[in-house]
Amino acid sequence: MKRKPLLALMSLCALYCGTGCSEEKKEVEEQIKLVATSPLLKDTTITKEYVAQIHAIQRIELRALEKGYLEKIYVDEGQQVRQGQLMFQIKPTVYQAELRKSQAEANYVGLEYQNTKKLADKNIVSGSELALAQAKYDKANAEVSLAQTHLQFTTVKAPFNGIMDHFQARLGSLVDEGDLLTTLSDNSKMWVYYNVPEAEYLAYKQHAKSSDKAAHVKLRMANNEEFDQTGVVQTIEADFNNETGNIAFRATFPNPDGLLRNGETGSVLMTVPLKGALIIPQKATFEVLEKKYVFVVDKNNVVHQQEVNIASEMPDLYVIKSGITGTDRILLEGLRKVKDGDKVAYDYKEPQSVLSNLKVYSE
Repeated sequence: MKRKPLLALMSLCALYCGTGCSEEKKEVEEQIKLVATSPLLKDTTITKEYVAQIHAIQRIELRALEKGYLEKIYVDEGQQVRQGQLMFQIKPTVYQAELRKSQAEANYVGLEYQNTKKLADKNIVSGSELALAQAKYDKANAEVSLAQTHLQFTTVKAPFNGIMDHFQARLGSLVDEGDLLTTLSDNSKMWVYYNVPEAEYLAYKQHAKSSDKAAHVKLRMANNEEFDQTGVVQTIEADFNNETGNIAFRATFPNPDGLLRNGETGSVLMTVPLKGALIIPQKATFEVLEKKYVFVVDKNNVVHQQEVNIASEMPDLYVIKSGITGTDRILLEGLRKVKDGDKVAYDYKEPQSVLSNLKVYSE
């Protein structure tokens, strides 16, 4: 009977030893499952995002050309208008009277000129008198043309197809010459301006030399959706901004549905070439206090936590600016199973094979 407790105790010890050995074996297996790789050094392209300002391809101020009361407004705020469409009418009474007066004066001087010409033809008056009469007649006709111009200036017509902004003067207002009435924008195409750093400008220009095609860009609107039209980079300003080190690019976007309006903001997405980029998988990094780190494996198989600076982000990948080199070995998997200073065993995978089968996942 005394042997039964002894046998039970021995069984428990055996079970405990078996469990301990199993856990130790499992830890060893998990340690063996760690995977390491190296950064990939290659030429590539990335999509850069730049804050952008959106402007109408044409935007002008419509101002009163004559002084008077605003008699009629034929359009409304936000309305689409056509080229030549009547928009504003300044009360023309005074200018109509001036035109009639100048026309009457021209008729009178014209009769004098005709009489003088008949007399000159009969050698009754000298040629100089005829020339003087001719000059008076020309002056009177010029006054008529001037009065007609002033009268025409009492109407304001759309110089091109566009969309109206809000009114700066209301019906019945007394406007002076040069007073702002409204603004008109042609939104059929939009000019999108954005600033590019000097290094990226140089890379863009070098890449453009080897390609005959114009650079195409996309636009992300303020609601974080992509605009459905593609823009073309057509203009780069002449000078860099000495304070920011940037230069302004201008891309032209078709706007057939009128979705974009003058003054909007957004982000231009432009493909930028990178030479000798250092690329690592995103899943090889972890974050501490908003800083990115990797585990670098030294020659003694000891891992060291190393901060890296991200130059750019691509799907599943980071382009590294500094922190590691192309010859370093970094942990790809098992980051949560180790800490700084741990000695590990790992399987090494070539970076090309890692990147070709890459998926970001939570471990």
